[in-house]
Amino acid sequence: MQLADRIIVGGIAVAGLYGFVLLPLVPLLGSSHPALLEFVRGSTASLINMGARDSDGQTSFVLVVLLGVPSVMMFDWLFWWAGRRWGDRVFIWLLGRDDEKAKRRLARVHWFERRVGPLAVVLAPVLPIPSPLVYAAVGDGGMRLATFLVLDVTGTLLWTGLLATLGYQLGQSAVDVTDAIAHYSLWATLALVAAVITVHAVRARAAHRAVR
Repeated sequence: MQLADRIIVGGIAVAGLYGFVLLPLVPLLGSSHPALLEFVRGSTASLINMGARDSDGQTSFVLVVLLGVPSVMMFDWLFWWAGRRWGDRVFIWLLGRDDEKAKRRLARVHWFERRVGPLAVVLAPVLPIPSPLVYAAVGDGGMRLATFLVLDVTGTLLWTGLLATLGYQLGQSAVDVTDAIAHYSLWATLALVAAVITVHAVRARAAHRAVR
């Protein structure tokens, strides 16, 4: 692989792990620092949580909409680049298969990209097609990076605005649920970490005894 291919593969791998690596931040920041959590993770729950806090004056709607944009669209350009550089091969890689089902799915993505074009990028967060496939499709179709980024920002703003509005409508009930999850998830996370450490220590001790 050339350097560009390594960057794409490594970046997409990081994109897949990013949300899981930051998962422990949910109980730590969900209640005490919800704005920071939205900024670094940009998950659906964090956006709804911040929208709900806007309903009782803890933050502003504009801030809620804007804070999540960087993390929500952080890795989107990588999938565009993969489509631009690899063509249809990227879909086989992303789908993890090259059978008839994958070919039908690929045909639907290409059909949608041809029919809808730039609008597909804007609507990607709400379409019944995984967003990375849409981004790769428009890259494969020859869309320029600058055009893609403008459309991606627009679509991301619409998505964060939709979730912020949903949180606002849910109001205090969503905040109470988030606070409860943050409280109990912290203990669950600590228990999970302790269990992993214990299992690792037991296995290491057993392996050491087997060697002796």
